[in-house]
Order: sequence, then C-alpha cells, then structure tokens
Amino acid sequence: MKFIHAADLHLDSPLRGLSAYPDAPAERLRTATRDAFQNLVTCAMDEPVDFMVIAGDVYDGDWKDFNTGLFFIKQMGRLRAAGIPVFLLYGNHDAESDMTRSLDLPDNVHVFSSRKAETFRLEQHKVALHGRSFKVAATTENLLPGYPAPVPGWLNIGVLHTALEGNTEHAQYAPCSVAELQAKGYQYWALGHVHEHWVQRGDVTIAYPGNLQGRHIRELGERGALLVTAQDGDITAVERLAVDVLRWHLLDIDIAPVADGRSAVRLVGQALERLLIDTPAHLPLAVRVVFKGRSAAHADLVADEGQLRHEVIAQAVALDAERIWIEKVRVASEPLAIAHAADDEAQGALAELESLALSAQDDPDFVRALQADWQALLEKLPHEVLQATPELSLLRQDPAAQVPERIRQATPMLMARVSQDARTVSN
Repeated sequence: MKFIHAADLHLDSPLRGLSAYPDAPAERLRTATRDAFQNLVTCAMDEPVDFMVIAGDVYDGDWKDFNTGLFFIKQMGRLRAAGIPVFLLYGNHDAESDMTRSLDLPDNVHVFSSRKAETFRLEQHKVALHGRSFKVAATTENLLPGYPAPVPGWLNIGVLHTALEGNTEHAQYAPCSVAELQAKGYQYWALGHVHEHWVQRGDVTIAYPGNLQGRHIRELGERGALLVTAQDGDITAVERLAVDVLRWHLLDIDIAPVADGRSAVRLVGQALERLLIDTPAHLPLAVRVVFKGRSAAHADLVADEGQLRHEVIAQAVALDAERIWIEKVRVASEPLAIAHAADDEAQGALAELESLALSAQDDPDFVRALQADWQALLEKLPHEVLQATPELSLLRQDPAAQVPERIRQATPMLMARVSQDARTVSN
C-alpha cells in the first residue's frame, strides 16, 4: 500500500520584489507552484497511489482570485477520476481563506474538521487517518491532546500542521514535541508548516515533506513530497518525490585564490557550469551569487556593483540563457588584512576608524541622516539607471532596510583605501 504525503502547496503564492529585476522570468515563477502541484498529481496517478494526504496550506492567504481554488478543484478531479481519495486539513495560511469557506470540493476529498480532531477510515487497507484543521490562522495551542487513540491493528496516520518545539525559523503554530508525537501510538505522522524536508524513522515515523516548490532564495534546492510505502501496518519505505519546476541555489564564490575582479567573475562561470551539470536538464535555476573570502580582488568587486552584476549575468548567458537566472549578486568578501601601517600608532588609528565605521550602522540618527542624503540623490537618477541596477532600485524602495548593509559593505573598501594612502605617505 502506498500513499503520498504533501504539504504547504501555497498555490499562486504572491511573488514579492521581482519588479526590481527586469530580467526575472516572472511568468515562469508565477506559475511554478501550480506546475509543481500538477506534477505531483501526475505522479500520484502514474504510481498509482492508494490515497494522498495534504497537511495544510493549500492556499497562501485570504485573497479574492478564485481561479486558484478552481485550479485546485480541477487537480482533485483528476485524482477522483483515477479513484484516489485525498485527506486534507487546513493550516495557518488557508484557515481563513475565502476559497476554504466557499468552494465545494469533489467527493473524493475529505477535509478534517476544525472543531475537533476526527478520524477517517479506509476499511480496505485498514488505515485510520486522524487530523484537525485550523479554525483560525493564529492557532497557538497544542492540538495533540485532542487527537483520538489509535485504532488497534490498523495503520494509524496522524495529520498535523505544526511547528515542532525547537524550530525557531517558523511561527509556533500548534506547537508540540517529538516525544508527544511518539507517545500517541500512531505509526506515521504526516506534518506540515515547516518548508524543509525532514524525516525521522523508527517505530514511529515523523515527517515533513517540505513545500512543493521553492518560491524565493530562502527555499533552496530540491522540493517536493513523500511517497510512503506500508505493509502489514508498518511503514517500510519513505521516498522523496521531486516535483519542483524551478530550483533556487545559493552559490558561494571564494575569491581568496584570485587577485582581480575579472578572475573572480571567471570563478562564477566555472561554478555555474558545475551547477548545470549537477542539476536535472529540465530544471531552470534561480541563482544568488555571493562572493566570500579575503582577496585583493575585493576592491574591484565593490567598485561598481551594477557592472559586476552585468558581468556575472554574461557568464550565465554564455552557458545557458534559458536555464539560468541570476537573482542577485552580493559582495560579502573582505580585502586582504592591513599589514603595512607605518607604526603601531597608525595601526591603532586604522583599527579605531574601522570600529567607528562598523558601529555607524547601529546608530539610528546617523542611519536616518545618511538615508535622507541617499534618498535625495536616488530621486535624481534617471529611471533607466535604476532599472539597470537592481541594488539601487531596492535602496530607493526600502532605504531603511538597505542602508546598514551598504555601510557594512563599504567599510572594507574604505579601510583598504585609507591603508593604501597611509603606505603611500610613509614611502
């Protein structure tokens, strides 16, 4: 007996920040969550599986486009035609959605009540599924005590949208502990809410499939669902199903081995080529390039970040313009250590200057003053300049968030220049 465990579909999740990138594959990104879910339904039919579990967050919020709901119903209809039932609960994102309240789902879809935990039984397979939907988004109490006792002699599957205790990266909705899940007596826990793939095997299998499709740079790598196999009431295998249609990557480039910006950019090309080889050929890539390490090349990289972005994009276009989109280029490298100050006094002065520059980003008055100066300059820039330089466009849209980071990036360049001037004077 096989079933699919999926969660966090976030169909038609709004894409924020793409307007700052005129070269972004916006249409491909906009339909990615739908395409991934359609892939999952096709996998379920091809296998074929005996049923599907969706552990919350089908939708992404309370907006009015019912085409999203109609798309979901259409996919449920495909499963209905294939004789595949679906067991669904609502999580924090779709608990208050108009689509959750208003759209009637096909009769193969069984939705767990939000009033109390309930059990659905599959007599043919001796499977009992226990779950409870969120009634409101901000469900912060532990729902686990209300789940029913396991059905003796059957495969018991608990379905729960939860942030397990200790997971600080996600909001603490319906919190509970691994020990509590294990003590309940179910053989499998189908969890949702945490977007990263995580499986703990044992007498009790506890699993997060992760979301179906990465939507931004914080959701990296392969994404999909879980194909679970059971026999005689025991879980015998848990396999990952990759259904994503676009993959996000963070590409760290260590510039320590090179001495100039041109060589650093060539390192990007080599890394992108390896990434293409390691990724299935049908998948496009959204890549953030981050330069790291200490190198004499640092000054070249920070001198003109707009030009640097164009040079990195050129590397991507030369390799495969259809498969690679450079989401952002970030310089997090540092100059070579200052080792040529004239004497201890000069060295101390440079260290104090660096400390002042770095602490400036934490001074609200200084940041506000600098923000006002930058905003005045940015307002005077031609529109085409802002379009060609996404970093400047972001700084104009949200200066409060961008100014401290720009200070941090500028400090190493400032120190390198001061050190160079000090050496010139001493010589």
